[in-house]
Amino acid sequence: MEVPKENNKYSTLNQQKELIFQSKHFLLELYRCNYEKLNDESFLRCTINNAAKLAKAKVLNLISNKFEPQGVTAIAMLAESHLSIHTWPESYYSAVDIFTCGQNMMPNKACKYLIEALEVEEHFLRVVNRNPPTAVHNELRKII
Repeated sequence: MEVPKENNKYSTLNQQKELIFQSKHFLLELYRCNYEKLNDESFLRCTINNAAKLAKAKVLNLISNKFEPQGVTAIAMLAESHLSIHTWPESYYSAVDIFTCGQNMMPNKACKYLIEALEVEEHFLRVVNRNPPTAVHNELRKII
């Protein structure tokens, strides 16, 4: 399954002459997913950890919560920002949020992995180019 191309529409800021997008925010909607997988906290922790690693991210911490009667939220705190998943198994739906800083991370690989792992039948991806001030670009820390 192929992840759709990103939407590159944006407006320029008056303060910056040139936009250098080093931060991207992927908003991935997953429809008609596998119910059991959406409700399995351990599976989802492992899955977002694997997705982050496939995307060349450094996982700093994983936190999660299982809701009653169903649903899970899991978040991977990354050196490059974060990856989160929120599930509604009763609706066979999940929302994924991947925020990246720098140019080394490949969030499209994480998206593809999650689509396959959750046995998604339909998905929708929006990509937002984040445009922090030039000073932030100059201070991006190196990931070891």
